[in-house]
Amino acid sequence: MAEYETMTTHSHTHHHSISKDSLLQAINTIIQLHFEKTLEKKHSVDLQKKQLHHHFQLFFLFLSLIFVALVQSTRLHCRHVWIPIGLISLSHLMFYVAVAQTLRCINGFKYQRRCHKLTLGLATERLRQLKMRRSEGNEEEEEDVEIHYQEPPESYFGKFKRNWALYFGFLIFIYGFMVSSSVVILCF
Repeated sequence: MAEYETMTTHSHTHHHSISKDSLLQAINTIIQLHFEKTLEKKHSVDLQKKQLHHHFQLFFLFLSLIFVALVQSTRLHCRHVWIPIGLISLSHLMFYVAVAQTLRCINGFKYQRRCHKLTLGLATERLRQLKMRRSEGNEEEEEDVEIHYQEPPESYFGKFKRNWALYFGFLIFIYGFMVSSSVVILCF
């Protein structure tokens, strides 16, 4: 009978040790996954930012061509002002759509990256706590080590609203400048 109790106790201790090792391995896997996802989202944001800069370059190239054509034209007069204004309006509208889509992607990737970073931080903290308890020999208690996907607070969205306001304020300023300069060049 004593032999059975010794085997049961040894078996229980061995099972507990395996579950702690499995637990540590699972948390390490979670950390690795969220670290890779964080890097992936950063790369996606960088690609979208490059695309946004490319859109800006093409847009300003087009606006400069319209402006040069207005300045050098001898046949356009005040009654023709609707032509450059129409082109400017159409190009701004198309550019607004492109910028809005790109900003939506950038903000989505930034939000996902923030979520992965928060989850990574939580998993790293849990791993540190488990290792500290293990080194102290305090393994007798089972604890809840479930790691949920973390989301930032509502205040985090204010950052995105400021970016939108900044970009679209700038674009409205450029639109006003181009329309008023077209009127001044052709009518005065």
